[in-house]
Amino acid sequence: MAGEVLGFVGVGRMGGPMAQRLLDAGYQLCVYDTQPAATAALAARGVRIAASPGEVASTAEIVLMSLPTPDIVKAAALGENGIAHGNRVRTLIDLSTTGPGIAGLVARGLDERAVTWVDAPVSGGIAGAKGGTLALMVSCPREVFDATVEPILKTFGKVFYTGDKPGLAQTAKLVNNLLAAAALVISSEGMAMGVKAGLDPKVLLDIINVSSGRNSATQDKFPRSVLPGSFDFGFATALSYKDVRLCLDEAEAMGVPMIMGAVVRQILALTQAKYGPDSDFTSIARLSEEWAGVEIRG
Repeated sequence: MAGEVLGFVGVGRMGGPMAQRLLDAGYQLCVYDTQPAATAALAARGVRIAASPGEVASTAEIVLMSLPTPDIVKAAALGENGIAHGNRVRTLIDLSTTGPGIAGLVARGLDERAVTWVDAPVSGGIAGAKGGTLALMVSCPREVFDATVEPILKTFGKVFYTGDKPGLAQTAKLVNNLLAAAALVISSEGMAMGVKAGLDPKVLLDIINVSSGRNSATQDKFPRSVLPGSFDFGFATALSYKDVRLCLDEAEAMGVPMIMGAVVRQILALTQAKYGPDSDFTSIARLSEEWAGVEIRG
């Protein structure tokens, strides 16, 4: 309930805005991040800054975390001075995208210490984190969801309960991110073709967005980040590549062929190699521009 102390590990580009929303909702926070710059705005609002994830977990019964990679999630949860070693924590809510394999592993490690693991990956980017319009996919015991998790997560946006098995929400997130990347890849190729033929890209997008080809790339990413040439949607190429690789690895382990997914993974690998891991994943369109010899600009 509002007024209680929550812990938050990882208050960077996504976690920072979510932590700010918790403060605005009346919660108190104890936070940790490896980068002092990430905690500065929260410290200015009187938030306690911890020296380790373990210290956060010795301050709050409920800890949230938003971290970039599965290895970092595992270390923050189970490693030395990790959340599992806190003497107060009872529930850990992971807002990261880790994949179901890591989710299951961490859930088992936390269970040994009587800490409940909650998968709660999010979709909607930095704008959604700031505006409280994220989609949150959640898997955990139903009674924990109803009594503890949902009231907190509603601060961030719309919450979807997927079941009690660790990793179910992670699977939903990976499928979503694969489809988002695939939409960007194929839309980039189609837009490059249209521009090369002589179509105004704005007119072409207007046509697509009231027709059967509309998708998240044509409706959002192209107008915001490709047509202006800013390529600043807010999601790093390395993170998109990581999510797609995780999705394909999990699908392969389950015996689900992903032939088109493999193509998307290769396009992301090329984008990362050419423009760098910190480039925005809308830079996928820059590949199609270069190959076609055009610029898709409004």
